[in-house]
Amino acid sequence: MNKLTISALLLTLLPGCSMVADRHVEWETVEPQRFPVLKAVGYAPLSQQPGATEQERMLMAMKASKLEAYRELAEQVYGQRIDAKANMQQMMVGNDQLNSSVSGIIRGARVVKTYPVGDVYATELELDFKQVYDLYLNSQPTRRIKNVKYY
Repeated sequence: MNKLTISALLLTLLPGCSMVADRHVEWETVEPQRFPVLKAVGYAPLSQQPGATEQERMLMAMKASKLEAYRELAEQVYGQRIDAKANMQQMMVGNDQLNSSVSGIIRGARVVKTYPVGDVYATELELDFKQVYDLYLNSQPTRRIKNVKYY
């Protein structure tokens, strides 16, 4: 082997050695500077609820308004997916469709108030992101590199 071939082999093998070095990484938790509080209100009509009695319709409206308030919170946190489709026939719009959906998990929301207003039942929810952050820290703490030591 000539010197040129040996030096080329050494140059390709040397960088690989530095990748094997052990290191110790110290992490620290990063807390946001401020936490927003989101609010949402859900409504459900009392008279249109299924049920044999007024009390059953009231309970169904309470549940429906709470679910609607949670949907509104999910929209604020995760956004809303919009799918649109339009068909054209002979240069005229034949069929126009618009679909929306929301998907997400809301943890830590609390019911602030629930009350009837005429023929509608309303539920107010509040989502404090400080509480959401605390819940998140218990499951998956946010970390950043504090220090790295190479050996």
